[in-house]
Amino acid sequence: MTPAALRAFCLSFAAVAEETPFPRNPELTVFKVEGKIFALCAPGEEPLKVSLKCDPEEAVRQRAAHPAIVPGWHLNKRHWNTVTVPGLPPRMVRELIEDSYDLVVAGLPRALRLRLDRA
Repeated sequence: MTPAALRAFCLSFAAVAEETPFPRNPELTVFKVEGKIFALCAPGEEPLKVSLKCDPEEAVRQRAAHPAIVPGWHLNKRHWNTVTVPGLPPRMVRELIEDSYDLVVAGLPRALRLRLDRA
């Protein structure tokens, strides 16, 4: 998966905004749904990596099963994984991104979830 494909996939979900909120790290891009981050990446970094929100128990299982998945870099390691994109099949990367988006949406107020059609 290329940086452009990763960006396009993240932006394909409802109510997603792309931002570069860190002036000291302007190459770091975040993808938010209703103001809550679900993915972070530096598109120019080689190899391409993306940090994704994850259920804590699932995060541990994913790290044990895949060397390309490690605890979130500079994030709460209980809730975030950093994924080395070329180390996994593109379909799996897409599923991990979608799971992250869904997890963040699940934490939103019910009215927002209904508006996003992901109650």
